[in-house]
Amino acid sequence: MRYIILALAIATSQFSFAQNGSKEITLEDIWKNSTFRMKSVPGFNAMKDGKRYTQITGGKDLQTIQIYDLQTGKATDTIFRNTKIIPTDGTQIFADDYSFSKDEQKMLLKAESQNVYRRSVLNKVYVYNISTGKVEPLHDEKVLHATFSPDGNKVAFVKGNNLYYKDLTTNQTTAVTTDGEWNKIINGNCDWVYEEEFEFTRAFDWSPDGKYLAYYRFDESKVPEFTMPMYGKLYPANYTYKYPKAGEPNSVVQIKIYDVAAGKTVNANIGTEIDQYIPRIKWSNDAKQLCIFRMNRLQNKLELLLTDATSGAANVIYEETNPYYVEVNDNLAFLKDGHSFIFNSERDGYNHLYHWDWQSKKLTDLTKGNYDIEHIIGIDENTKQVYYTAAEASPMERKLYAVGFNGKNKKTLTPEGGVHAITPIEGYKYFLDRHSRLNEPPVYYLRDAKGKVIRTLEDNKDLKNKMQEFALGNISFTTVDGANSSKLNAWMITPPNFDKNKKYPVLMYQYSGPGSQEVADRFPVRDFFWHQMLAQKGYIVVCADGTGTGYRGQEFKKKTYLQLGKLESDDQIAAAQYLGTLPYVDKSRIGIWGWSYGGFMSSTAIFKGADVFKMAVAVAPVSNWRYYDNIYTERYMRTPQENAKGYDENAPEKMADKLKGKYLMIHGTADDNVHFQNAVMLTEAMIKADKEFDTEYYPNKNHGISGGNTRYHLYKRMTDFVLNNL
Repeated sequence: MRYIILALAIATSQFSFAQNGSKEITLEDIWKNSTFRMKSVPGFNAMKDGKRYTQITGGKDLQTIQIYDLQTGKATDTIFRNTKIIPTDGTQIFADDYSFSKDEQKMLLKAESQNVYRRSVLNKVYVYNISTGKVEPLHDEKVLHATFSPDGNKVAFVKGNNLYYKDLTTNQTTAVTTDGEWNKIINGNCDWVYEEEFEFTRAFDWSPDGKYLAYYRFDESKVPEFTMPMYGKLYPANYTYKYPKAGEPNSVVQIKIYDVAAGKTVNANIGTEIDQYIPRIKWSNDAKQLCIFRMNRLQNKLELLLTDATSGAANVIYEETNPYYVEVNDNLAFLKDGHSFIFNSERDGYNHLYHWDWQSKKLTDLTKGNYDIEHIIGIDENTKQVYYTAAEASPMERKLYAVGFNGKNKKTLTPEGGVHAITPIEGYKYFLDRHSRLNEPPVYYLRDAKGKVIRTLEDNKDLKNKMQEFALGNISFTTVDGANSSKLNAWMITPPNFDKNKKYPVLMYQYSGPGSQEVADRFPVRDFFWHQMLAQKGYIVVCADGTGTGYRGQEFKKKTYLQLGKLESDDQIAAAQYLGTLPYVDKSRIGIWGWSYGGFMSSTAIFKGADVFKMAVAVAPVSNWRYYDNIYTERYMRTPQENAKGYDENAPEKMADKLKGKYLMIHGTADDNVHFQNAVMLTEAMIKADKEFDTEYYPNKNHGISGGNTRYHLYKRMTDFVLNNL
């Protein structure tokens, strides 16, 4: 049980902020004045030579993109200045994002960003030829997913549910598809549920030689529609889109491969089953071989199909099953030998790296032990090394490691404790390292391939100095008792000038969703400064990662299978009971709050733990998994038709009659993710049970409930509720 021992070891370490200041934190500091603004390295794009990077600079009227030397940080050239380079349509560009062609002679400048859903963004896109200084609109309207071909002479994009490409040498635009139609057919872009749950949105990819475009075609005509009223006019406008709830039909997905020169399309052979998922496509190093990920609806079987681009014929080169579900991510890379790849899997009970040769049928484990890897950062075929991050030292840490293709000569490249978030740089001579600890704001380092710090790009010194002006409570790791004698990793914030001889109320925060993690050695913890504000007002704030959370192995994470909410809420209730035994805790004043899955959990906890929790706040909560999308829900619960008991016995709306304490439910009326329907149905259940409760609804706001004065108002509402009821 190595990971538990290490977790307990780190739990004994205490961290604290220097208590030099006396200022009190206000909501205006957090949500209006940007008092605690944390700096990053915005617009960081490493260049192909592995020695330089580019970055957006400028203010209100002037914007530039400059080239910097990686080792010195000095600007060496300005490649774009929006006051000098004006497009042919006369518009001054303010780029929100940009990308280079492979030869770095052209750029796509993406402006006027307009979010569609969580990951899809419409942009007005401009093509900028660096050598000539000429910049032209890609299209006269906003488009999705503008992407250079490998030779930089074409740009593919999606508009109106159809896939196009523009030939930059002839200035001609070609429609790859023409049958796209709103709420019926989508080409080259994900439907809502794929975007949300498989975590990608650009559903096309150029082949390595640019001769083919592989793309998804979603036929969502049989997917049920969901309608949200959008308020503001005399008669609300209805926004209607396709949303497959648990047990309901999905889009029928096809993978098509378009031959650019011939102008012809072939269908990939993904089998005759239409009730399945295609969570990824990925070109191999062979420009005519497309790898298609095929997964059954239960998501417990994954197959990789190597598909011929000219005929669509496919062969299974890898298959994996899991007693619960198979995780899908981007941790797979084909090697130049043409018959093997490196990937991650939970096949031995922990998330580890493997090398699979499908010709020899040889599987080599590259990492092993009672810990989980996180991401493959990069694969250097010249040195035959895999760079990856893992929670090896502790479930709460992430470090960068390197290991050989044969699983030998593993090295730790970032020995410092805490969390290292790594961005690779072309050639793997350097890495960008965002390093933080529980009480240490992020520092951005440039490291070489051996892990040596070359220089600091950003140290967040201003934030550190600003924090010294305020009286901050101590934050530390600890462990708390969960249900069934389990030990849960937790953090605790105590009030400034904490007195162990006094009794304090406790507000618990959690998320609790499958594979999530809120207790990690990084800065900041969620809502850190708001929690500090509450600590200044005399509250202890605690967060415990319960059963089902990540980086403690598959069995701990997947124990909640088929019964989402049961074990997680048991743990939060048990943790509250444990906290109530501490001599400095007033056990009659324990509350809990959370957002999304955390709102589902805070609702369940106060209903099931009616004698434990005095109050709860639930923001955008799921009130019954029957109302949520099928990819996410069925992954953990199967369908309602198969598992009705699992759905209904753990649904907050089915236990609303147990409420005793004070309860505040908050929701956006235009939440496309967790529908406002969840709040309505839970409200109805509480009314039927004759329960008193509080609600706050935000018109036309989505799952993030933000924009304008919204966040300030929301947190003021929650603050007042906590102060008045806990």
